[in-house]
Amino acid sequence: QVQLVESGGGLVQAGGSLRLSCAASGLTFSRYGMGWFRQAPGKEREFVARIGASGADTYYADSVKGRFTISRDNAKNTVFLQMNSLKPEDTAVYYCAAAFSSSVTYDNWGQGTQVTVSS
Repeated sequence: QVQLVESGGGLVQAGGSLRLSCAASGLTFSRYGMGWFRQAPGKEREFVARIGASGADTYYADSVKGRFTISRDNAKNTVFLQMNSLKPEDTAVYYCAAAFSSSVTYDNWGQGTQVTVSS
């Protein structure tokens, strides 16, 4: 059974930083692309960042490019999202998700972690 467990969310002031982690189990982690998504109250879930299975390729939403960095440690089955220069509009529940190989269909999702940025 695949499990994705996010951690690292919290309350931070604008301009601050947070590092989210997502620990994966029940899958061959190194064969999965990993993504971060977020959903703010009253809004649809949106893509934030993606990293390929090997870690060589990364992709970002324009809204976070230059501020967020996605990375992974395949030895620890963990993907990270370093978030710097946080803005109030970054407030959302952040989810990690797994997609097999180079697929962009995410079949497995975590339960989410709340990030709140105060102004």
